Amino acid sequence: MGFGWRLGVSVALVVVAGAVTLLVTALLIAPSAFHAHLEAALPGAVEPAVQTQVDEAFANAVLVALGIAVPVALLTAFAVTWVVANRLTRSLATLAEAAEAIAGGESAGRLQAPAIGAEFAQLAAALNTMADRLAATESTRRRLIGDLAHELRTPLASLEATVDAVADGVLPADPTTMATLREQAERLRHLVTDMAAVSRAEERQLALAPRHLDLSTAARQSVAAHHAPFTRAGRDLDLDAPDPGPVVLADGQRLAEVLDNLLDNALRHAPEGGRVRVVVRADGDDAVLEVVDDGEGFTPEDGRRIFERFFRADTSRPGRGSHSGVGLTIARAIVDAHGGTLTAQSAGPGTGSTFTVRLPAAEVRPPGSASRSSRG
Repeated sequence: MGFGWRLGVSVALVVVAGAVTLLVTALLIAPSAFHAHLEAALPGAVEPAVQTQVDEAFANAVLVALGIAVPVALLTAFAVTWVVANRLTRSLATLAEAAEAIAGGESAGRLQAPAIGAEFAQLAAALNTMADRLAATESTRRRLIGDLAHELRTPLASLEATVDAVADGVLPADPTTMATLREQAERLRHLVTDMAAVSRAEERQLALAPRHLDLSTAARQSVAAHHAPFTRAGRDLDLDAPDPGPVVLADGQRLAEVLDNLLDNALRHAPEGGRVRVVVRADGDDAVLEVVDDGEGFTPEDGRRIFERFFRADTSRPGRGSHSGVGLTIARAIVDAHGGTLTAQSAGPGTGSTFTVRLPAAEVRPPGSASRSSRG
C-alpha cells in the first residue's frame, strides 16, 4: 500500500473506533442518564410501557444518527486524507528526486521549502546544505587534482630529461647528475608528504597532544632554529616577546610546524637585506603571535587566496618553485584545529605582510617560568 492509502486506512480506523466508542457509551450510559432526567421532569408519571417505548426510541435515534454520521465522517476523512496525502506525496517525491540527483552528482539545483510544515522545510534545507557541501567538495577535488598534476609535472619532466640524457650519453652518471636526480626525487617526496599532511589537517584528522605552552618559549625555539638560513640568505630575524609570555593549550610539535611554515614563507618573500620580526603578545583573552616582514606584500585579491593549496601570487620569482605550496594551508589547518585563527594582512605589493596567529590563552602558567627580557 502506498502512503495515501495507508493514511486513509489509518484515518478510517480512527473514525470507526470513535463511532464504536460513541455507540457503546450511548447504549450503556445514556439510557440511565435519560431515565434520571425524565424522572426528574415527570416524577411518577411515566408508565413502564411508555418507558420501554422511550428507551427503544432513544436507542433507534442513536443508531440512526450514528448510521448517518459514520459514513459522512468516513467520506469526509477520505477526502481530507486524499488532499493531504496528495500534497505530502508530491513534496516527498520532489525531495526524493532531489536526493537521487544529488547522489548522481547533480548538485546545481536547489529545493524550495514546501509549505507543508516546518519539518519538511528543515529537510529541504538539509538537502540544500548537503548539495552545497558536495559541490564544494567536488570543486576542491577537481582543483586539487589539477594543481597536483601541475606541481608534479616539473620534477617529473626534470627526472625524465636527466634520465634520458644519461641513457643517451649526453650526461655522465657522475655525482653531480646523481645529486640532480636525488634533488628531484626529494622534491616529489616532499610534495607527497605535504599533500598527505594538508589532507589530514583539513579533514580534522590531526593527532594533537595539547599541553600548556609558553608561546614566547615556542617562538624563541623556532627563531633560533631559523637564524642560520636567514643569515645565509642575508635577512635579519628578530624576536620581540615577553618572558614569561602568554600561555596556550597546544601541541608543541604542531605549533612549531606552524611557526616553521610562517618563517619559511617570510624567508622566501623578504628581500635581500630585509628584516623579519616575530612578535608575541597578549591581547585580552587571546595569545597572539605575529610574523612581520618588509617583503613583497600582496594585493587584497591575493590575500583572499593566500591560504589555498599551491597558490603563488608570482610564479616568476626565483626560488618559488622550491617548495610544495601548501605550507600556509597546513599552518592554517593546524591553527584551526587548536580553536584559533591564522590571518594575513598587507597594504599592497611592496609594503610587506603580517601573518597573525591568534590562540585562546590558557589560565594555567607552566611552572619554572623565568623572568628575563627576550629579544633575539
